[in-house]
Formats: sequence, C-alpha cells, structure tokens
Amino acid sequence: MMGWSEISQALGQMVHHKLRTGLTLLGMIFGVGAVIAMLSIGEGAEREALSMIESMGLRNVVVESRPAEGEALKSVREHSVGLSLGDVDSALNTLAFIDAWSAEKQVRVFTLFSRHGRSDARVSGVSPSHFGLASMSLAQGRFFTETEGRHYRQLAVLGPEAAQGLFPGGEAIGQRIKINHQWFEVVGVLADKGLQKSKIDGVKLGGERNQVFIPLHTALKKLAFKPLDDQLDAVKLQLRPGVDAPLAAASIDHLLSRRHGGEFDYQVVVPADLLAQYQQTQRIFNIVMACVAGISLLVGGIGIMNIMLATVMERTTEIGLLRALGATRADIARQFIIESLVIAASGGLIGIVAGILLSLVIGAYADWQVAWSSYSLLLSVGVCMAIGVLFGWYPAKKAAGLDPIVALQRD
Repeated sequence: MMGWSEISQALGQMVHHKLRTGLTLLGMIFGVGAVIAMLSIGEGAEREALSMIESMGLRNVVVESRPAEGEALKSVREHSVGLSLGDVDSALNTLAFIDAWSAEKQVRVFTLFSRHGRSDARVSGVSPSHFGLASMSLAQGRFFTETEGRHYRQLAVLGPEAAQGLFPGGEAIGQRIKINHQWFEVVGVLADKGLQKSKIDGVKLGGERNQVFIPLHTALKKLAFKPLDDQLDAVKLQLRPGVDAPLAAASIDHLLSRRHGGEFDYQVVVPADLLAQYQQTQRIFNIVMACVAGISLLVGGIGIMNIMLATVMERTTEIGLLRALGATRADIARQFIIESLVIAASGGLIGIVAGILLSLVIGAYADWQVAWSSYSLLLSVGVCMAIGVLFGWYPAKKAAGLDPIVALQRD
C-alpha cells in the first residue's frame, strides 16, 4: 500500500528536477487532454445527433421535394406536378404500413413583425400532426387543430427564438403577428430543445427554434407561392411498429416514382439509416482520435521510463544505502513504482483540465456541443495509472536488482 511518506518523497523528487519532470509531463498532458477532448466532443455530438434524429422520428420516412429552376423545372412539370397532398392520399390508400403523416410547405417571407418587434424567422405551413411526428413540445399555449386548419384559421405557433424576436420580454400568447399581408394570432410557443443545427448530413431538420408554424391549408389558401412550385416541401410518413424502414422507404419510392412519371423531383430519407451512418462516422472519428491520443500517451510513457531510469542512475548510492539499512528489493521497487504513478497521475490530472478547456474552445469555435461523462474521466485516470505502472515497472525492477555492495561503491 502507498504511504504518505512515499508519495511525499516522490513529489519531492519531482520538485527537485522541475524542468525534467515538466518535459516528461507534457506527453501525459497532451495524451490525456486529447482523450478527454475526443470523448467530450464525441459524447456531445452523439447526444445532439440523437436529439436531431429524434426530431425526425426513427419510425418516420421523410419525403422531400428536390428544387429545380428555369427550363429544368418546366421540363419536370411536363411529367410531374411535384410533391403534393395527392401523393399523401395515394400513399395512405395504397400502403397499409403507414400509421400517420404530416406535411410542410415553407412560405416566402417578405415581412414578419408584431407591434413589439421584428424577426427573420422561417415560416412554414404544417399539418397539426407535424408537431407530434417531430417530437415538439409546448412551453406555452396550444397547437392548432385539424378543424381550424380546414377552416383556414389564421393561427401561429412560434419557436422560442422567433417568440423572443417578435415579443422581446413579453407575453406572446393571444398577440398578433403579420406575415406578409396577413395577420395571425399566436396560440402557442414551443419549448426549446437546445438544438443549434438545422441539418444532419445535408437533410433538413426544421430548425424550429427560429421558425413560425401556421396551418398548412391556411398557408396554401391565403399566401402566395411561385406558379410551378411543389405544393409541399416535405412529407413525414410514420410507419406502424415493427415495419422495416428501408423496405417501407423502397415501397414509398416506387409509388412516388410512378405518380411522378419517373421524374426524381423528390428524395426519400430514412432517419434510422441516417442515425446508423452518423454512428459509423462517429466510430471512425473516435478510432482516429484514439490512435492520436494513444501515440501521445505512448510518448508520455516512454518519457516516464526515461526519467525513472535516469533517477535510478542518479540514486544508485542511495539505493545501496537503503539496502544496507535493511530495505528489501520489494521496498525499493515499490518506491520507484509510486514515483512513476505520481508522475503519471500529475500529468493525468493536468491533462484532464487541459482536455476540458480544449474541448470548450473547440466547441465554441466549431459550434459543436460538448458533454462529459464519468466514463471518460474514469477512463483517463485508469489509463494514467496503467501507464505509470507499465512504464515504471522496468526502472523499478532495475533499481531493486542492484547489488547493494556495488551500489555503495558507485560514485
């Protein structure tokens, strides 16, 4: 067992050789710092990805329109009217595995303001089921209903950022906002999920923080769109439990391809596949970073072995004297192992702080979410202890194996 006197002696040796110890610690600091930064960024990215995928729904299949311009759009419209409510009706009537659906159409915004403020938020017309399929929840008020949508009621649900811009520091529920030339009554404000990104692997997630939602039928009836636009920008089709998402997506794609005359003016996205792809990418990232961190730790371990071998050479006479006074080989080995552990632990603790600071800087610069887990900290401490023992074992063995008579005769 380690005693305080042995730890104190190890710390004394470190202080006595400040420069040499500091250079030795650098390898451990960089290695542990890299491990902490890697795991914290990876953990934060995974949590955010899971939240983003959840907003799409793992049981959902998303169909998005593919934008085209000019002559290309005219050519497409000769065979396909684009993504529409007719596609939804056809899918519901043909494919028995669809449990629920929602649709969305983005509005071209020229003006968006209230009597208290202005906003640059996106405006989308959505079916009432959109909120449930996108896993949205309310902070205040309520969602609009299907009946209100069918009657072209001019109602709005605000994202938290949009609500702050339109009603800074004030109550939004019951107030009115003007979208282009129409006034809408605010009936709800969404809870903030904390998601900063609105896309994953190029697929739109909605970005509901800075968005205004109005009933889909109201948007299509009372707001202007380009003549050849798709009626809908996106459709979410929720699958029944137990249905294989890729197979369902293939069936949906086949149906839409026939309805659209073979024109690929849409894309079918499977959130479950996106999650699998993201996790695979994250695993590759973790492996690469682990290799980089491992090399740094290996360099740090070699540095510890070097400093401990140098210490054995410097303290040969001391070792001989301790043996002559009755210290056993195990006592000598334990002292050098403890010194190695103290060096590794010191580098590890500094490395943990450095890793946390590094991950915060990277997160702030790259706009990435970071998170820490007890697993990453325990892993770092465990790796430090293992390196201390592994690379301190040979110098400790060398010190314990010295002949006391020869050691005492060494200058």
